[in-house]
Amino acid sequence: MEENVLKQRKEMLTKLIHDPNYTPMKAKEIAALLNIPLRQREELTQVLELLVEEGAIGVSKKGKYGKPENFSVTGIYSGHPRGFGFVTVEGMDQDVFIPVEKTGGALHGDKVRLVIQQAQGERRAEGAVLKVLDHANQEIVGYYQKSKGFGFVVPDNQKIGKDVFIPNGRDLGAVTGHKVVVNITDFGDPSRNPEGNVTEILGHVNDPGTDILSLIRAYGLPEEFPREVMEEVSLVEDLVNPDELEGRLDLRMLPTVTIDGEDAKDLDDAITLEKEGEIYHLGVHIADVTHYVREGSFLDQEAFHRGTSVYLVDRVIPMLPHKLSNGICSLNAGVDRLAISCLMDIDGKGNIIGHQVVETVIQVDRRMTYTAVNAIVEDADPDTEQEYAEFVPMFRQMLELSKKLRQKRHQRGAVDFDFPESKILLDEKGKPVSIKPYERNAATKLIEDFMLAANETIAEDIYWQQIPFLYRTHGNPDPEKIRQLITFLHNFGYVVRTQQGEVHPKEIQKLLGQAEGKDEEPLIGRLVLRSMKQAKYTIDNIGHFGLAAKYYCHFTSPIRRYPDLQIHRIIKENLKSGLSPKRSAHYESILGEVAVKTSALERRAEEAERETDKLKKCEYMSQFIGEAFEGVISGVTNFGLYVELPNTVEGMIRMSDLTDDDYLFDEARYQLVGEMKKKVYKLGQRVKVCVARTDKLLKTIDFVLMEGKEI
Repeated sequence: MEENVLKQRKEMLTKLIHDPNYTPMKAKEIAALLNIPLRQREELTQVLELLVEEGAIGVSKKGKYGKPENFSVTGIYSGHPRGFGFVTVEGMDQDVFIPVEKTGGALHGDKVRLVIQQAQGERRAEGAVLKVLDHANQEIVGYYQKSKGFGFVVPDNQKIGKDVFIPNGRDLGAVTGHKVVVNITDFGDPSRNPEGNVTEILGHVNDPGTDILSLIRAYGLPEEFPREVMEEVSLVEDLVNPDELEGRLDLRMLPTVTIDGEDAKDLDDAITLEKEGEIYHLGVHIADVTHYVREGSFLDQEAFHRGTSVYLVDRVIPMLPHKLSNGICSLNAGVDRLAISCLMDIDGKGNIIGHQVVETVIQVDRRMTYTAVNAIVEDADPDTEQEYAEFVPMFRQMLELSKKLRQKRHQRGAVDFDFPESKILLDEKGKPVSIKPYERNAATKLIEDFMLAANETIAEDIYWQQIPFLYRTHGNPDPEKIRQLITFLHNFGYVVRTQQGEVHPKEIQKLLGQAEGKDEEPLIGRLVLRSMKQAKYTIDNIGHFGLAAKYYCHFTSPIRRYPDLQIHRIIKENLKSGLSPKRSAHYESILGEVAVKTSALERRAEEAERETDKLKKCEYMSQFIGEAFEGVISGVTNFGLYVELPNTVEGMIRMSDLTDDDYLFDEARYQLVGEMKKKVYKLGQRVKVCVARTDKLLKTIDFVLMEGKEI
């Protein structure tokens, strides 16, 4: 199409669509209105799509064209360090992609109004931000750099993507290298950076503790508890009062243990087990936190504000003050504790054939560690068995039952994503001295199996009573993501069967089983996980795909998760007198907000935990510049390779550092192929790398390939 003809048609269509009397219509309807011949209608559609791309007009999900504002929607903008972003829009299965030039000056976290410029179909929907409705970043934490006559701050959160300009005299005396807090006075626009004042200097980037403190402030994690909260806590007694036992089932005579990590201090679950013939009587006893955190109290409001405890590499930011979480609400050995107990009868095949949920009083006999229990049930260590002799038979029965429950879940198709987590050890100054994988053992799996059983039992019990509740749900994967995953797996020789675009969890389970023990196992597991939806809290029970469970909730950790605390309140009220219509209406009115907010706070905590781990891994690897390591290619992109070391550290080999050839990215097979020598680098391949450089500010580690390259 000639340029002048294209220009004329653009002007004609823009004028038509912006006419006050025009109503949105499809391309064929516009063609009929303008009497455009059939042979020219394809050209008309092309012109309409060009106008959409330019933002001159908008298009609806149903393919109707109109003014951009006719089809605008609102959502939350998520930035990317490379300048583009995505907007999460309620009701849309996928986020909307926002190109660099169409972000409208939005920063990460902002609430925005946008127009969809490419309807959803085979490709991800694409759009343009029209207006920022609500700024999320009134304060930004980052690295200060002084320049002549002014300064600027590089945000710690790379997703913000823009430096903040600091006018002369508004830097609070900061010098290059300081980590600072900036109050934003002007959010800028697409062509101008935000502007602000330094309000606090956290310390120099090289000072011990400044790095983690900066992350805490950057993520808005709460630090000190408010005065009114601590005043309420001061009124809580250190020991259970005998008057508080009235109406509770007394289980203090049962042999009771807690099983946790060596350094755990908030012990919110205890276990009892007895076997009668072929029937196991399993008790999962959870600290009755709601007895001390009353609805609407300052404690309750603060717990809701925090949402969850956050476990950073060098500290825990608790949801509840230590007097509760490590004291009266912690199931410490040798003292009476109030609990809500899920008592289950389980047959020899792992079926839960009966249960009771009841308020109880318990007393823990021994505080066990995963290491000690594993030494008994797996290693039959004589010294450990002698130390805990009276409990050894119970631990062996626990292992029996654990295996039966796990087998039962396996049969229905539950997916077990067993990724090695990092354990980062720091010295007294916060410097990382060791990083190693934290691996699950028989004892950790045992507790996991019992907690899952209790969570499912509680969720099913409440579901059939049809009362308001918070479920932990995991929706079925997006069919498009599954299609892409299947295409990729086919190149590895794996087959995943689907029915009408849907995949059953059993198929995912079989896939992971086939990959077990192979070089590509962790990579396939990671790719499968990325194709799944995120688990979240909802008021509707839609089931849990990953666990292949029809009913699931979070009941077992009310010390550290607000949803557990909230459902304990519902369970207790229902046990005592049932929920009245008034109380049911109350919970129905608040649980939606609780579900949305706690899901978001959980994401924030996970991201903060992940970033502190990346920070300390980067710092740890900086001492090994020039040293060689063996690793596995864990990611392939158009800008390089990711390599993961046995200690879980991941670094990148940049495309520019692959100097022996020009490499092309084969997206279908997730591999790089050399143009001349045809050398291939693919997922799961073992390679030898050298640590080239680290950047603590960006939290990145760069590798280069060693001679010999492949192992």
